[in-house]
Amino acid sequence: MIGSYLEQDATGLAALVAQGKVTASEVLDCALERVAALNPHLNAVVHLREDVARGMIAEGLPEGPFRGVPFLLKDLGAEAMDFPTHNGSRLTADTTWRYDSELYLRMKRAGLVPFGRTAAPEFGVGPVTEAQVYGAPTRNPWNLGHTPGGSSGGAAAAVAAGIVPAAHGSDGGGSVRIPAASCGLVGFKPTRARLPDGPMAGEGWAGMAVDGFLTRSLRDTAALLDASAGADLGAPYRAPPMRGSYVEAMARKPEVLRVRFSTHTLTGEPVHSDCADAVRKTAMLCEGLGHDVEEVNFSNELGVEAMMIAWTRIVACGSALTVRGALNGAALDPSLVEGITRGAITLAETVSGADYLAAVNEIHAFGRRMERAFLDFDVLVTPTLAEPPIEIGRLKPDNEDFLDYRTGPGGVFEYSPYTAAFNASGQPAVSLPMHWNTADLPIGVHLAASFGEDEMLMALSAQLNDAAPWRDKQHALIERGGIWT
Repeated sequence: MIGSYLEQDATGLAALVAQGKVTASEVLDCALERVAALNPHLNAVVHLREDVARGMIAEGLPEGPFRGVPFLLKDLGAEAMDFPTHNGSRLTADTTWRYDSELYLRMKRAGLVPFGRTAAPEFGVGPVTEAQVYGAPTRNPWNLGHTPGGSSGGAAAAVAAGIVPAAHGSDGGGSVRIPAASCGLVGFKPTRARLPDGPMAGEGWAGMAVDGFLTRSLRDTAALLDASAGADLGAPYRAPPMRGSYVEAMARKPEVLRVRFSTHTLTGEPVHSDCADAVRKTAMLCEGLGHDVEEVNFSNELGVEAMMIAWTRIVACGSALTVRGALNGAALDPSLVEGITRGAITLAETVSGADYLAAVNEIHAFGRRMERAFLDFDVLVTPTLAEPPIEIGRLKPDNEDFLDYRTGPGGVFEYSPYTAAFNASGQPAVSLPMHWNTADLPIGVHLAASFGEDEMLMALSAQLNDAAPWRDKQHALIERGGIWT
C-alpha cells in the first residue's frame, strides 16, 4: 500500500479511494507511517490528531473531490475546534477554538481528512521556520542543513518528503510561494479575496494575507483552489468573478501571451546565477511555446522600497495586535516570544493611527502602480527568491530590530525581493518547480499576472508543466526515503 501512496498525488489517491482499491483508513495509515519515519528529521508535523481523523472516516466522509485523502493544516489560521494551534509561538501554545473557520469547513466538504498541523514561524512572520515553540528548526528534505522556507515551511517539508501529497498554507508576503520554491513544489497565491478568511477575520494584514496550498502537482492545486474559492458572507470586498474554474483553466491552451522576464530584482539588483539561469530557461521555454517573450528590467519606478516599509509597519501592527489579544491585559513575559516579535511590538508602538492608514494607502498606491506596469505585458517571470534556499540559522528570528530584519542588509527582503510585492498588489502569482541547481536544491520560478487573471496564470502554468514536467524530480527525493542525508 505504501508504494501506491507515494506514487500518487492527492487527486490520484482520491481516485483510488473512489474506485474501492484502497480505503481512507489505509491511506491514513500510510501518512502516519511517513510521519513516524520522517518527522524526527524534519520537525514539520505538530498537533497530531489521529483520533479526530479516524472519527471523521468512521462517521462517513463527504463525496468531495478529495474524499479520503489525508491532509495537514498549517499551525496558523484555518481555525478548527478539533485542531488546537500554537500559532508558532510559546505565548499562544495550545490555543483552542470555539468555532470552525469557513476555509476549514470547505476543506472538510471536499472530503479531505485532516490529521495534524504543520510548523510555522511565530505568527507567520518570516521566510524560515525556526520557532522556539517546536524545540528545533524545521528542515528542508532536499538538504537538512537548509530551510524549507516560511511561513508555510512545515507544510512544504511534509509534502516534498511524501508525508502527504498536499497541505494547507497561507501567504502574507510569500509564505506559500517561498516554501514552494525552497522545496520543489507548486505554490499558487490567488487574487486577493478569492478565498474566505472568516468568520473571525475579514482580512489579514490589510488584505495582503491569503490562504493557499502546497502541492506536488498543479492539478491538485487547481482542484483545491476550486474547492475553497468564494468569499465569506459579508466579506468587505470580493475578487473579480472567474469565467470558469481553475481545473478548467488547466485544460485551456493560453492565447499568445506577452511574457516579460527579469533576472534582476524589482529595484534593479542582480540575483544569484542559479536563480537567473532558472528564469532564462523558463523564458526560453515560453518562447518555444509561441509566446511573445522579452527581457525587462526595473529600477525603482515601482516604488518597491516605500511599499516594503509600509508592509513592514502593517505586519508589525498585526503582530502587536495578536500579542495584545493573547495577553488579554496581562504583562508580556519577553521570553515567550521571538526577538522579531519583540521588535515588531517596539516598531508598532511608534506607528500612530494616521501612520497606519498612510501605510495602507501606500500599499494600495503600489498596487495601482503595479497594475499600470502590467498594461505593457501579461505575465512577469522572475525567480521566486534571489538565491537558493539558505542554511538554517541565517535568518533566525532573534533580531529585535524588526525594520532591519525585514529591510536591512542581508535581511528578508534582500533574500525574498519579489513575493511580498504581489501580496501588496493583490495580484495572482505562482511559484513553479522549474529548476534544481548542481547541489540539488530546488530553484523556484515566479510568475505573476494582472489582478483577477488567475485562470490565465493557471493555463500558462499547465502549459509549462506539460512542456517540462517536474514530477520525476520530486519523486526522486521520495524514492530515496523522503530526505537527502
